[in-house]
Amino acid sequence: MPDPLPTGDSPQAPKILTASLEILATLRPLQTNHVPLTLRFPKHSSRYQSYLIEINTDYGLLAFDEIIPNDGDLHIKRDPSFKVEGFHDGVRIAWENVYPVQQGELNNIPCHWIAIPDELIYHQRRSAYRASLLGRKVPAVLSDTQRAIDLLGELMDISTSGCKLRVYGNLQDWLQPGVVYRNLLINMPSFREIQLPVELRYTNYDSSQNRTFLGFKFHDIDGLLQRDLARYVTQLQREFRRNVL
Repeated sequence: MPDPLPTGDSPQAPKILTASLEILATLRPLQTNHVPLTLRFPKHSSRYQSYLIEINTDYGLLAFDEIIPNDGDLHIKRDPSFKVEGFHDGVRIAWENVYPVQQGELNNIPCHWIAIPDELIYHQRRSAYRASLLGRKVPAVLSDTQRAIDLLGELMDISTSGCKLRVYGNLQDWLQPGVVYRNLLINMPSFREIQLPVELRYTNYDSSQNRTFLGFKFHDIDGLLQRDLARYVTQLQREFRRNVL
C-alpha cells in the first residue's frame, strides 16, 4: 500500500492512491475545509468550480455542489467525463471521473452525485508536513497591543513553519497579510504551551460558516522551539497514519 504521507522535509513525487481507505482519508479534508475544486471538461477550455459537500460511503458516492459558472451544470449532464483538481495544505489532489453523474438533492439543495474515484493523484508539494487538528478543538489567541489585536480562534493545522486558525466573523478588512503580529499563544494538547510572533500570509472568509481562516508563518522561531514543534508534528503525523491504515 503506498504511503501518502511524506517521510522527510523534501517535496514528494506524485503518488497514485488506489486503496479505498487512503482515498477516503484524502477526500475528507476537501469536504470539511470547504476546498474549492476545479473541474475541466474535455470539449471545453473553460475551468469550472464546485465543492465536495458530502461523502456517502454506503453508496460509494460524492455529492458536488452546483457548478460555477452555471453552464457547467449543463456540461456535467451531457458529458460525465471530466477532471477534478483541488489543493489543500500544499497537496495537489486530482482525479478523473468516467462514470455517469446522477442529479439529486442534499438537504433540499440541488447537487451532483458522482462515484468515489478508483484512484487519486496525491502530490505533496509543500516541504513541511502540515498536521490537521480538526476535531481536537485547540484554542489559540492572537494578540498585539500595538495594533489593538486580541482574537480568540481555533487551531486548524500546524507544521514546523506555520499554522492555520479559524476565527469567528469576517476579518478580511481588519487583518493585513504581510504584517507580523507579536504574539500567538497556543496550548497544544499532550504537548505544551507555545508563544511566538507570526506573520500573516493570507485571509480567507467563508460566508457559509461566518468564519475567517488565517494562514500564518512562524516568525523568528528559536532552535529549541523548532525542535519541539518538529517532534509534535511528527507525533501527529504518526497518529494520522495509524488512523488511516
